[in-house]
Amino acid sequence: MTQTLGFQIPRPLKTEHDELHAELARATKETGEIGIAAREVARILHPHFVAEEEFALPPLGLLPALARGTITPDMKVAINMTQRLKSELPRMLDEHKAIVVALRKLVDESHKVQRLDIALFAEKLILHAQTEEEVLYPAAVLIGEYLEAKLKK
Repeated sequence: MTQTLGFQIPRPLKTEHDELHAELARATKETGEIGIAAREVARILHPHFVAEEEFALPPLGLLPALARGTITPDMKVAINMTQRLKSELPRMLDEHKAIVVALRKLVDESHKVQRLDIALFAEKLILHAQTEEEVLYPAAVLIGEYLEAKLKK
């Protein structure tokens, strides 16, 4: 489990990231247009995953404690992470757009040669990006805002 400043990325999210990375690594070893398209996805995606694991996902590890009503002063670190997420969100969403464009090319190339396994993986990664945009990033931002309000008291 990735741990950042005392907070852990929730295991299901970390596991999903690791599995997506592993599937992408396998696809980058393909020859021809699929391999080229997969390597382009990897080029764009890797620094994005690193940033997510640095500051966007660790605050989500606080959700169980916050849902139980547990708030401790050491959680203030999450506020800094979520403020960084808020400030870098436009860039991260732009990266998602570029990643999705590259993934759609990977889907197209995979369909051309009947590699439905790779096409399915690319579609799964597109859905993962949507989940981040619509659920995970907003939840992380709300965690920071909630902590900011509660810890100021």
